[in-house]
Amino acid sequence: MPTAQETILEISLSALEHNYRHLRSRLDKQVKFMAVVKASAYGSDVISLARKLSDLGADYLAVAYTCEGVQLRKAGIDTPIMVFHPQSTHYHKLIEFSLEPNLYSSYNLKAFMETAQNEGLREYPVHIKMNTGMNRLGFSLDQVDSIVQLFNQSKELKIASVFSHLAASEDWREREFTLEQIHLFHKIGIKFIQGLPYRPLFHILNTSGIFNYPEAMFDMVRSGIGLQGYGNDPTRDINLRPIATLKTIISQIHELDTGASVGYNRAFKASRPTRTATLPIGYADGIGREYGNQKAGVFIHGKYAPIIGNICMDMLMVDITEIPCKEGDEVVIIGEPQPASKLAAKVNTISYELLTQIASRVTRIIID
Repeated sequence: MPTAQETILEISLSALEHNYRHLRSRLDKQVKFMAVVKASAYGSDVISLARKLSDLGADYLAVAYTCEGVQLRKAGIDTPIMVFHPQSTHYHKLIEFSLEPNLYSSYNLKAFMETAQNEGLREYPVHIKMNTGMNRLGFSLDQVDSIVQLFNQSKELKIASVFSHLAASEDWREREFTLEQIHLFHKIGIKFIQGLPYRPLFHILNTSGIFNYPEAMFDMVRSGIGLQGYGNDPTRDINLRPIATLKTIISQIHELDTGASVGYNRAFKASRPTRTATLPIGYADGIGREYGNQKAGVFIHGKYAPIIGNICMDMLMVDITEIPCKEGDEVVIIGEPQPASKLAAKVNTISYELLTQIASRVTRIIID
């Protein structure tokens, strides 16, 4: 990997391929794979990842909003794309770019059906979201009959898949609840199969579900964070490779006397002669103020350097008193030996949040 000369996010496509193949290896051969690339592919580089995943054989891509799907289509990606949370104001754009909406309520089902009629569509693929306990989006079990009746009368739309979302698939303390969700989804599936003249795909497993509930893989699984190299469990992470490494450099080094302060509000005061380094990365780049004041740190030449004082918008400072280094040297913020999950845990958050907050102004470097 190249030595950083500025703040960069390195993205390894070979690590992505490893993760994809490992997750695939846990599935029955006929089970399809939906690669979730919403939020700029979890803060990385959505075009590069989507192209690679399509080349690897992902059956579906998934995004949160229509604009994300349009971006992929304009990049020439023709893999089927599901939009998790389409808004009615974008239905025409969604259809224009052959994106497949998730329909989760009577309101948005009727709205999209009206749009489909006005557009003169025939058997346009849509996805039906069922609420099995997440209580976020989705139809309930007692609505299935009316949904089936509506689709049996419609020539404009066809159900490509029926799916739900597990609320706590990574938490063994909630195993009973998760099994109840899966059981309810079985009941929902039976009603759809009995009511429709065709069989849509069924899917409920996310990344943690793939590892912990393989008996519920149904026809397709979905993974986003797993492709990024995180399995929400240290025992799973050892088989995955984080694809993103966030690096920067030392901009300037200061020699502080005892009692000297660092940064805004003088939040750090040296209790001894101290050597500090200023780095060109701050909360506007995704490293929030909560990581400051020695709650977290970075690695320089493999040695830990705690973040001192308040993190600034464009800079942060670290204590390098015990680390031989010079201005211009490389600094690792996310990456070996500190994956995003480990850094995020220091401020009681998760890898998802940390990764997706890495700002677009940080240069992306695609490796492999």
